[in-house]
This record gives sequence, C-alpha cells and structure tokens, in this order.
Amino acid sequence: MSDVRLKTALLSVSDKSDLVGLAETLNSLGVHMMSTGGTFKQLSDAGLDVQEVSDYTGFPEMMDGRVKTLHPKVHGGLLGRRGMDDSVMAEHDIQGIDLLVVNLYPFEETVAKDPSNTPEIIENIDIGGPAMLRSAAKNFESVAVVVDPSDYADLVEELNRTGGSLSAETRFKLAVKAFEMVARYDAAIANHLSSLTSSDSYSDSLTVQFKRQQSLRYGENPHQSAAFYVEQNPPAGSISSATQHQGKELSYNNIADTDAALQCVQSFDEPACVIVKHANPCGVAQSADAMQAYDRAFKTDPTSAFGGIIAFNREVDEKLASEITERQFSEVIAAPAFTESALGVFKGKKNVRILQVTDADGSSALTVDYKRVAGGLLVQDADIPLLDQENLRVVTKREPSDKEYQDLMFAWTVSKYVKSNAIVYAKDLMTIGVGAGQMARVTSAIIAGIKAGNEGLEVRGSVMASDAFFPFRDSIDAAAEEGITAIVQPGGSMRDQEVIDAADEAGMTMVFTGMRHFRH
Repeated sequence: MSDVRLKTALLSVSDKSDLVGLAETLNSLGVHMMSTGGTFKQLSDAGLDVQEVSDYTGFPEMMDGRVKTLHPKVHGGLLGRRGMDDSVMAEHDIQGIDLLVVNLYPFEETVAKDPSNTPEIIENIDIGGPAMLRSAAKNFESVAVVVDPSDYADLVEELNRTGGSLSAETRFKLAVKAFEMVARYDAAIANHLSSLTSSDSYSDSLTVQFKRQQSLRYGENPHQSAAFYVEQNPPAGSISSATQHQGKELSYNNIADTDAALQCVQSFDEPACVIVKHANPCGVAQSADAMQAYDRAFKTDPTSAFGGIIAFNREVDEKLASEITERQFSEVIAAPAFTESALGVFKGKKNVRILQVTDADGSSALTVDYKRVAGGLLVQDADIPLLDQENLRVVTKREPSDKEYQDLMFAWTVSKYVKSNAIVYAKDLMTIGVGAGQMARVTSAIIAGIKAGNEGLEVRGSVMASDAFFPFRDSIDAAAEEGITAIVQPGGSMRDQEVIDAADEAGMTMVFTGMRHFRH
C-alpha cells in the first residue's frame, strides 16, 4: 500500500475537543471538508469552508437527526476501491472520501448519568457513526479513519510533514483503533440492554474490552508470558492510572501486589502505610503522619517486608524516602505524591519502582470484580462496604472500651485484604501479627501469634479480627492464651454460643459484624 493524498474529508463528532485545530490544518492543505449537524455549525462559525453532508447527498437530515449519513453517496465514498470502483462512483456522482473523523454519541456516559432513563439512552445509541467507521476502516487501503481526539496532534504532524498525505502504516493503525472502538461501543449497548431483560442486575451476556498498556517480561513465573490490560477509563487511585517516576518495568507480580496494597491503604482516612508481600499485607499501621505509619508497619514483620510493596495514602517526603532506602529493599513504593527531594533520594536506588497514584475518589472506586476460571468468568460486586462502629453487635458480657473499638475497626479493615482464612492481631492501630491463607482458621491464629513473637511484639492487650466466623472455640482459646482482649468476627456459626461462652470465660469482649470478608 502507498501513501494516500487527502482530497476530501468528512467530519462528524460528538466530542468536539480540538476539532477546529484539525480542521484548520485540513483547510490549509486544500482538503475539501463535509460535515453534519453541530459539527458543521462549529466549523462554519470558525470561518472554515465546509459543506453540509445533506447538500452533498441531496437528502436532508431527518427523523430528528437519526438519519444523516446513511446514504450510498457517503458509504460509497468510504467503501469505493480506488482503481476498481472508479467508474461506478463516477456514474452515481459519488465523491471519494479519503479521511473520516468520527466519534460516537456518549452512550456510556448517558447510562452512567441515569440508568433508568431508557428513552434518552436509546437516543444515544449511535447508528450512522459506527456504520461509517466500519466502512472507512474496512477500506483502510484508501481511507484514513480517526476516532480519538488524542490522535489529532500526530495526524496534523504527519499531514504537515508530508504535504497532506497519510502513510499505509498510519491508516492501518487507525483502522484497527476504529474497529476496537466500535466493538467496545456495541458491547456497552449489548451489556446494558441485556441487563434490562435479566431477572437480576447481571446481563445475560457479558462483553468486556481492555486495552493493552504494556507487555510484561513474564507472568507469575519466568516460563509464563504476560501482558497488562487496562479499562478504557481506569479509575483514579488505581495501579492502572499510576505514573511511574523511575525504576524497572513493573512485573506481573509487582502489579498484582501493588493493587492489593493500594486497595488496603486507601481504606484509611488517617495517614497509613501498608506493606504487602505475596498478595498479603505483612504490616499495616495508621498514625499521625506517614513516617510514623511506615515505622510501625515495618516493625510488624521486617523479615517479610524485605522485597515488599510499600503503599501510602499521604505524600512521601525526603525524610521518609531516606528512612525507607536505609532500612529495607523494596520492589515498589506507591503514594499519591512525592516531593522533589524525595524523588532525588530514590534516584540512588534506580531499580526501585516509584509510582505516583492519584487520590482515589468515591465515584471511581472499583465496583465490579472479575475472576477468571477455566472456561468461564466469575463476576461479583466489589467488596467495598466497611463497617461503622454503630453496626457492631456486642455479644459478650463485657463491652469493648473506646480504645478496643478503635483497634477492632482497624483490624477488621485490614482483615478484608488478607487471604482467607485470615486472622489479624492489632494494637494501637498497628498490626501485631497476620495469619493468612490457611486451611484451618485456628492455624491462622497460631501463625499470627508466631509472627508477633518472632519480632518481639507484645500480643497481650491486642485485639483479633477474623474475616469469617469461628466454627469452633479453639481459635478463641488460642487467642486467650496469647492475651487477646477483644475479637471482631462476622458471626453466623451454628456454634456461635460456644464461641461466645469461650470469650466470656476468658474475660474477652466480642463483637459480631454480620458481614464476612473472604478473599480468595
């Protein structure tokens, strides 16, 4: 394929960002422009020479704009094979269209604004736009198609450099992007409309699209290939929207562990630090500032913290950066901000990955969770709710003190991010021991105590959180021997009374949440 010199362009966009600048370039290169509706008005108001599509086709826009470009003179101009269909195009007065600039009605935005407003949603299903995109993309040998305003700058640069031509490589790349856009758009429509016919909130079919952000050196293990794909609009505060300031490329395990660390640390309003190793928090603390939070999180399990992922919900300054680099080796350090002097400190550890993660906001939080299984996909609501103190139900004779309540809420929050079966010991808003991923809950409790003992941490006076109910009293007895004074757990076991009695016998206080936090 050879370069194509642009002679005629059709522009019809919903998102009019940077449109006039592109059109001015086309105008300066002598490209004849055609347009529709609001796009035509904006270009005309800018003083540009543009022809209405209705003048070209001889048919007016009709049905409140539903029919504008569905015409043989439009699609013939996009689909016509140059050098093969020339006589047919001439016979029917079809002008070849060399460039199509189209983006679509904001269907997804309309659904997000009000999912119940079906009439408005239906009107925001674009018909003519996807049809033109498919026609132009199919004929990429002769036509260039642009769907994303972020591509305008590169387009303008190439047009100015070549005097108005676009290369075959550019046209093919743009065609692929157009087909991807149409696929995602149609999937969004199908998913939403299918959900309206379903008996619950889940659609009868599910089509999702993610964009490759980077290829990875390998997956969980060196013999596995891997890539990282992200959503079209990744949420703020996520690993998918992070900016990497320095360090080696993120690995598969780096991404997974950083995601776990960020989700945990963003659950706290006060300054907090989370250190994650192999998908589990090995140290978590909430303190007056980020430095204190890091110091206390590290003390939970310095052995496991080596080579871990460190996440903060506050800015990292020079003093904190120096403390981290002097104290431990870390794979990733993630925070909402870094001072310039902190970044200067980290430059001395060039392989450490420094990620700036914008503050999360409630509107962009993870709402749906996916898990791949062989031959299928599990879909669920994200485990977002965190309990307020008012929702706790005291089931023992003794009420928790105010301090115990604070530590219980802290430990319960951490337990949500520990692999099941999860047991968390905490005191003074700091993890004392974490037991994760055991087949028996009592084993997780024993491991939490061993972890604390290995680091010389005093368990006596700590609280314990369990992500699910205790099926037997053995974990309570083990906790009592360690000196645990308060327990938070979901409740719901057929032996709840036996477990409550064990707590009462030990003088413990126990609260039920009515909510469990399995994490597999």
